[in-house]
Amino acid sequence: MHQARIVGVGMTNFGVHDQPLPELFSSAAFDAMDDAGVDAPAIESFYLGNAMGGQTEQDTHLAPTLASHIGLAGIPCQRYEDACATSSNAFKHAVRAVEAGQHDVVLVGGVERCTPTTGLDTPEMTSVFASASHRQYEQPTGLSFPGVFGLLTTRHMHEYGTTEEDLAAVAVKNHRHGTYNPRAQFGSETTVEEVLESPIVASPFHLFDCCPFSDGAAAVVVASEEAAADLSGESVSVSGVGHATDTIPLADKADFTATQSARDAASQAYEQAGVGPDDIDVVELHDCFTGAEVLAIEALGFFEDGEGGPAAANGETALDGHIPVNPSGGLKAKGHPIGATGVAQLVELTEHLRGEAGERQVEGARRGLAHNLGGDAGTTIVSILEVDA
Repeated sequence: MHQARIVGVGMTNFGVHDQPLPELFSSAAFDAMDDAGVDAPAIESFYLGNAMGGQTEQDTHLAPTLASHIGLAGIPCQRYEDACATSSNAFKHAVRAVEAGQHDVVLVGGVERCTPTTGLDTPEMTSVFASASHRQYEQPTGLSFPGVFGLLTTRHMHEYGTTEEDLAAVAVKNHRHGTYNPRAQFGSETTVEEVLESPIVASPFHLFDCCPFSDGAAAVVVASEEAAADLSGESVSVSGVGHATDTIPLADKADFTATQSARDAASQAYEQAGVGPDDIDVVELHDCFTGAEVLAIEALGFFEDGEGGPAAANGETALDGHIPVNPSGGLKAKGHPIGATGVAQLVELTEHLRGEAGERQVEGARRGLAHNLGGDAGTTIVSILEVDA
C-alpha cells in the first residue's frame, strides 16, 4: 500500500456566485494545482463531487465537462453523488486509487450552486434537497431535512435534557469562528437571544439553527508519498478514511439519538489511523443544523452520549476549548454548497495542519478529523489527516 497525501488545496468563497459552474470550479481547481506545484499534464485522474447537477444545472455529465474546462481532457474522470457526503466519497475513492498504486497524482474536487443563481427559489431548492430522503415513505409527506434533524434532535432533548439554549450556543460559537474566516458566507456574530428569537423553521430549530444555501467549490490534489516528494506543495498524510451507512428510511433507525453511520465510519477511520478521539486536535464536522453538531460530537467519541448538548455553551468546542470544532465556522457560518462541503473540510484541516489558518488557527494542530454526512445521516464519511511527527 502506498501512502496517500494531500499536496495542494484550493477553495472559493462560499456564498452567492453569479458565474457558471465550470468557472466556479476552475477557480478552486487551479488554486489547488498551483498550491501543489503541478500542471495539468501531471494529473492522472479526476474525481468530482456534485450532488444535484442533473436537477439544478441540467447537466449529468459534469466530470468530463469540468475536466475539459480546466485542461484535463483525456484522463479518466468520475462524478460521485452521495447527497451531502458527495465530495468526501470522491476523496475516499481517490485515496484508495493512490494507495493501490493505480495513480500517483489525482485531482479531487467538489462544486455546487444552491442559491437563486440556479434559477430555483428557496422552496424549489428545498424540494431538490429533499430528494436525498426516502422516495416512498418520506418525500410524499413533505419531510425535508430541517424536519429530519429536528426529529433526531427532539429525541436527544427528551432523552438527555438538551435545551434550545444549548443548540443556540452552537450557532453562536460557529458564527464567532466564521468571523475569522474570510471565505465564510456569514462573517458576523450572533447571540443566543437572536437565535431563539429568529423564526421557527422546524421545531426545535429556529432560522439561525440552520445552515444556508450556498454556491462554492473546493479542490485538493492527492498524491502518493513518492510523488509528493517531488512536488513543491507542503503535504499532509491521509491516515484514515471510514465510510458507513445507516438504515433508510428514518423510521427504521434503531436509535434516534445516535447517528450510527458516524459511529461506524469513525471507528473505521480511527482503526486505520491507529488513533482515538483523544488524539485529534481539530475537527471539521457536518453541522447542517445545530443539533447535528451535538449528535456528531458524541458519535465521534469526543463526548459521552448526552454530554454533547452543553459543550458549546461551556466553551469546550471553541477555538481555545478542549476540542476545537468547526474553526471554519462550519456549514452554519461558512456555508454549505452540497458537492463542495466535504472537500472544503479537508482544505480547512490541511491549512490548520500546515499552520496557515490565520486568526482561526488551532495552535499546535498535528491531527485533524473531518466528518461529512449525507441525507438523513444515511451516509457518513470520516477522514483523518495528520502531519509528520
